[in-house]
Parts: sequence; structure tokens; C-alpha cells
Amino acid sequence: MANVARAGGKVPAALTFGGDLLKGLIPVLIARAAAVTPEGLALVAFAAFLGSIVSIFLNFSGGRGVATSLGLWLGLAPIPVAIAAAVFLVIVGISRIVSLASIAAAITIVPAVAAWGCPRPYILLAIAVSGLVLLRHRENINRLVAGEEPRIGERKSTLAE
Repeated sequence: MANVARAGGKVPAALTFGGDLLKGLIPVLIARAAAVTPEGLALVAFAAFLGSIVSIFLNFSGGRGVATSLGLWLGLAPIPVAIAAAVFLVIVGISRIVSLASIAAAITIVPAVAAWGCPRPYILLAIAVSGLVLLRHRENINRLVAGEEPRIGERKSTLAE
């Protein structure tokens, strides 16, 4: 999303965010309406997430999965996602670094899902999805460690100057 915002602006970034969120939310809502078991819901959510980060339409590449995971968690466990979203907002408010806030939210969702008493398949899903979000952020993590990750409003080239 941050890359889309830097390259195309706010409107394309908002549209991308909305589309990615719906990629996670819609399959979960359909499965819920079909009274799928928690195990089935977790599998549907994981499939939607994987489709977002390794899309067959993008030659098995894709995004980092943050917005799609937000969508799937909105459909599965809205209270834990509210906790993770609060962490995201606090971190981005303090640091102005979206990737850092995304990483913190991905880490937060696991204990939030477990503490809220969600079914075991949801906890396993949280571990898997969060682990993949962190893996997809490895370049961002390297830039964070090096102090080179751009903040909101900064361009990547500004950091090199």
C-alpha cells in the first residue's frame, strides 16, 4: 500500500487497500454464511491470504498481505483485530513508519486472538498469517534496522541524500 501511495497517490492507494481488504473479508463472510466450521473458516481465510501474497495472476508474487489479513480478521475475530488496529495506529502515529506499524499489528494479532478465546484453528491461522506477513516484510525490517525505512511523507530517495 505504501508503495502504491508513493507511486500513484492517495486514491490508487485507497482503492488498493479496499480491494485487498475485501479479498480477505468476502470469502470469510461467504464461508460464515454457509455455516462452515472454524477449521474450514481458517482454511478459507488462509487460502484468501495466500492468494493475495502469491497471486497466480501476478506470476506468484503479490503484496505483503497486511490489508488482506485485516479483512479476514474483521470477518473472523473483530475484537482482536481492533486491538491490533489500535497498536497499528499508535505505532504509525509515533513513528510515521507504516511498515513498523504493520509488523507490530501482525505480532499483536496472535496473542489477541488467543486471549480473546478464539478457536484453536484461528490461533494457528494467526501464527501462520503473522509469520508470513513478517517474512514478506524482511526487506522493510532490514531498512528499519539500518535506519533507512521511509516515514509517511518521505520518498525513498530522500533517505539516500
